[in-house]
Amino acid sequence: ELATLTQLVDEYYQVEQMDPSKLPLIQQQIWQLMQQTNLDRDITELMGKIDHGDHTHEWDGSYTDDGTPLTLAEMNATDFSHLLEDIDGYLCELGSLQIRDGLHTLGYIPEGDQLCHLLRALTRIPNGSIPSLRAEVAAGLGFELETLLAERGQRLETSDWRLDHLKQQWPERSYATHADVIDLIDDLCLQLIQHLAAHNFAAETVEPAIKTVFKNPPSPTNSLPNSNDPSPHLLISSSPHLPISNLQSPISNLQSPLTFICTTLVPLIRRNGDEIANVLNALNGGYVPAGPAGAPTRGMAHILPTGRNFYAVDPQAIPSQAAWRVGQQLADELIARYQDEENDFPESVGLSIWGTSAMRTHGDDIAQCLALLGVRPVWQAESRRVKTFEVISLKELGRPRIDVLMRISGFFRDAFPHLIELMDEAAHRVALLDEPVDQNFVRKHFLQDLAGQLAAGRTDEEAIRRASYRIFGSKPGSYGAGILPLIHEQNWQNEADFAEAYVNWGGYAYGQNIYGDDAREEFKGVLGGVQIAVKNQDNREHDIFDSDDYLQYHGGMIATIRALNGRNPKSYFGDNSNPEKAQVHTLQHEAHRVFRSRVVNPKWIESIKRHGYKGALELA
Repeated sequence: ELATLTQLVDEYYQVEQMDPSKLPLIQQQIWQLMQQTNLDRDITELMGKIDHGDHTHEWDGSYTDDGTPLTLAEMNATDFSHLLEDIDGYLCELGSLQIRDGLHTLGYIPEGDQLCHLLRALTRIPNGSIPSLRAEVAAGLGFELETLLAERGQRLETSDWRLDHLKQQWPERSYATHADVIDLIDDLCLQLIQHLAAHNFAAETVEPAIKTVFKNPPSPTNSLPNSNDPSPHLLISSSPHLPISNLQSPISNLQSPLTFICTTLVPLIRRNGDEIANVLNALNGGYVPAGPAGAPTRGMAHILPTGRNFYAVDPQAIPSQAAWRVGQQLADELIARYQDEENDFPESVGLSIWGTSAMRTHGDDIAQCLALLGVRPVWQAESRRVKTFEVISLKELGRPRIDVLMRISGFFRDAFPHLIELMDEAAHRVALLDEPVDQNFVRKHFLQDLAGQLAAGRTDEEAIRRASYRIFGSKPGSYGAGILPLIHEQNWQNEADFAEAYVNWGGYAYGQNIYGDDAREEFKGVLGGVQIAVKNQDNREHDIFDSDDYLQYHGGMIATIRALNGRNPKSYFGDNSNPEKAQVHTLQHEAHRVFRSRVVNPKWIESIKRHGYKGALELA
């Protein structure tokens, strides 16, 4: 049905130019199909978030007597065109999301289309010094991929020289918006890989593959208008074009990622058959070769082949300098989203932190916490280990310091005790800074909590320590969040039951000179003031519907905050699967994306059916 909707949107753009009298009929068909697919429920996410130059569109949620949304009924042709651009961009986003092709089978080596799609996923973003295949294909067409992705629904300009080139090269396609160019780029990536596959990934076939796919590549000599042409609009455009001086032949741009596929990726993937041999060797007490851990689709294809005894990271080197950049971006994106929605800074953020993601990312979550607090790690130059941190001045920070509650997993507690001490020291030091409370929300809340602790009769030292608790987890030796047993046993009546379990299970404080102190009352107090509950995901190899830990940790935090203060916190989802462009969405938006791109996707359903009863269990 979403494919049909995409076709209707394309038809609308064509009819808009050829026979505008038919537009009302297509508008009605589009809206009816949106209702059938429940896409109308996504409309709040689609509208009001996208800049159309000098305005945005707000969806008020009210309906006319015949069931048509009032906003839709009051739209003129221009407004409806903007709605279509938003829908087109959203459909493109759904279509380009990575989903799994079934389950992992031990010792299985993908071939044919499976291998080609896997290779496209592995080269989607840069791998160290190897550039992104997707970005280089875009550059070969004269586009900047980052801008295309940021404005998927934006119209292409009819006077754009690149549009003429696309129509000449691939006339069977429609070109109305950036989404159409993104679809073309993804298809060309696959065509290049398929050409290599047809020649068994021989490195010498890289250049012929490029010449076959790019028969007449754009270049300053054969695609750009004459430099003496007095029509400057052909060169000056708001579209994401590359400067003329940056245009190169696709052959030179694409050599690196395609050669990387032939000489490195394919040989590594074909070694995945070692999985069974290594498992048997391990069971016999033999040696299993070591290899790094991580998510290969996150620009870490070097961790292949699978089936090795993976090692993680140097815990003393977390967060890494790369993770610090991602963490800063996550913090900035989170604050910007909240400001966009509330026109104010958030005072308190609750973040679920897991040990596995800390290993894969080298500390993105920890870096985000430090960035929100307004402190930065200090690395030892020789070893790149984190030796301490420094407080960023308010002038340099340019915003208030945000209070952070950190709900750590049991594995994180066990694997990274020094990080717990580092983050605790950072929160404690920020709380004691002599700064205005309207510029230091950590201090603001600390002073409020301190007054309560002193009123309860605690000593000054004990009151200061307990008022600065910000890191909480399960009791030493225990794991989880306490939510799942209630669900499995159906032993709950309302949200208050979940809140009680969440607090009782996770209300133990960790930090400098404390290890699992019973701090359930302090946990409740800090949780009650949290305005944003956030969970980050560092790869697209699984999603929020794959593991009950997401509903336990993130969902449990949201339910507990709501039960404690009667208000819905902002529920955000951080997507740092692409380290170069971390994003923050609402949890509702992420649920919609996963549901539409995977759960009801016929391709995924067919792929999971290959696995018999195990696939049925996964579906259930």
